[in-house]
Amino acid sequence: MSDFVYLASQSPRRSLLLEQLGVSHVLLLAAVDEDAEALEAVHGAEAPARYVVRVTQHKLDAAIARRRQRGLADAPVLCADTTVALGRRILGKPVDAAEARAMLHALSGQTHRVLTAVAVAAGRRRFQALCTSRVTFSPMTAAQIRAYVASGEPVGKAGAYAIQGRAAQFVRSIQGSYSGIMGLPLFETAQLLKQCGSPTIR
Repeated sequence: MSDFVYLASQSPRRSLLLEQLGVSHVLLLAAVDEDAEALEAVHGAEAPARYVVRVTQHKLDAAIARRRQRGLADAPVLCADTTVALGRRILGKPVDAAEARAMLHALSGQTHRVLTAVAVAAGRRRFQALCTSRVTFSPMTAAQIRAYVASGEPVGKAGAYAIQGRAAQFVRSIQGSYSGIMGLPLFETAQLLKQCGSPTIR
């Protein structure tokens, strides 16, 4: 078994969280001709949990194919996907500042769920986990939302915010996994790596 894992994610936060676990990893990123964003399309009135698990499995399929096409050494492949859900409404990555402001207005003063699915492939075996946390935002003024969006932090973030950044000032309470809200639940990830027999986790 390899002493490292492939991380198929562009998220610098996931890389940092793996480092926190002491897991040696190599990035396995999509090529410029791969439409990675298309994998995140919502199918109709899809439930948030079903959606995030499906997207993660598709990402894993793509990453495994990528490793084979590039002739890279065999090692476990890890993927994850995070979504924010307000009720059954899925809040993905905002396409522009206006959508980011609309998402934050919807989240203001409300409790929402953050769901992160993690999947690991080792040889022919697959392991997956789903982490669900609840985040309660304090009421935010329109001026606060405008200023936060203007900071650029909501770009590329599910639900238009990053809990480890400036958005922390709006978070009244959290129930669940802080690292899961960031994008990679460390407990679940460690368990999956142990299950697949990876020596990166002891």
